[in-house]
Amino acid sequence: MAAKKQYPATGRRKSSVARVRLMQGKGDIVVNGKTLDEYFGMELLKQEVRRPFAVTDTEGKFDVIARVSGGGTTGQAGALRHGITRALCLIDEEAYRPVLKNEGFLTRDPRMKERKKYGLKKARRASQFSKR
Repeated sequence: MAAKKQYPATGRRKSSVARVRLMQGKGDIVVNGKTLDEYFGMELLKQEVRRPFAVTDTEGKFDVIARVSGGGTTGQAGALRHGITRALCLIDEEAYRPVLKNEGFLTRDPRMKERKKYGLKKARRASQFSKR
């Protein structure tokens, strides 16, 4: 039996990284060994992950296996969406890329946490000023 063709891609958002493998299947999404519903509790995050498939009319055509690390749940969902989008572009660039580009899914979100500065409590938070 021949192995299924896999399309690997990496998605990032904030400090989260998602390593995604896309293959022909029936629409199963597995994240860190759990189903999408088990891994992400909020319905909004599940919709966010599935949006590239909805936009390209490929719902139920591909299985996703992903390893996600770093950041919080929102960042991980964004990284997963970015990885799925990149993998879809590997499958059929001419058909999927313009649609995904219009939705803004191919653009990596550049917003990151600002570094802490010395003499301050956080990036911009200073200790309370007192005149006395």
